[in-house]
Amino acid sequence: MAEKAPSRGEIFVVDDDPAVRDTLSMVLSAAGYQVICFADGAALLAIARTRTPACILLDVHIPGKSGLDILKELHGEDYPAPIFMISGQGDIAMAVSAIKNGALDFIEKPFRGSEIVARLDEAIEAYARRQTHNAASRIATLHFPGREPLTRREREVLEQFTAGASNKEAGRHLGISPRTIEDHRANIMKKLGARNAADLVRIVMTTQRQGQV
Repeated sequence: MAEKAPSRGEIFVVDDDPAVRDTLSMVLSAAGYQVICFADGAALLAIARTRTPACILLDVHIPGKSGLDILKELHGEDYPAPIFMISGQGDIAMAVSAIKNGALDFIEKPFRGSEIVARLDEAIEAYARRQTHNAASRIATLHFPGREPLTRREREVLEQFTAGASNKEAGRHLGISPRTIEDHRANIMKKLGARNAADLVRIVMTTQRQGQV
């Protein structure tokens, strides 16, 4: 029997279904993570404000405050670890709303353990890379006068887009799905008043040339 690998960090799992908690705990523990499970959001908040995990898996439907409410209380966009929402098949609209409130991506039920491990590995590594990269990002300091400000993640997606990355390439770099990239891109275009992809690039290039960096 192989020796157990050292812990790759903590993952917080929030789900009121004991079977889901047990499955995720078993799969993620086998992948080398320490897993701490919570049955509701209040228990998570008490811990998540005092220590930072490698990642959080947060179910949309939990007792008391919803997963979306908990995400807002954690200030998902600024939380120092990626947060995934877990949702049933009918919760896609809610999951998209969660992304706009700072969730990194969403995982649909039913899910396969191996796929979740692969997605979390990718997301955690990508998050660590971006923390280093963001300090030197030009897009991160761009201002678009008269426009609704972009969120941090929207700026990251915009930077990928202006560098010529496809949805799939951008998703791979940022550790999120191509579909989520499309959601962010649509939101960016709406905020900046871009009619199409070429118009979006023109807006960014013009803003950069005007020296608003």
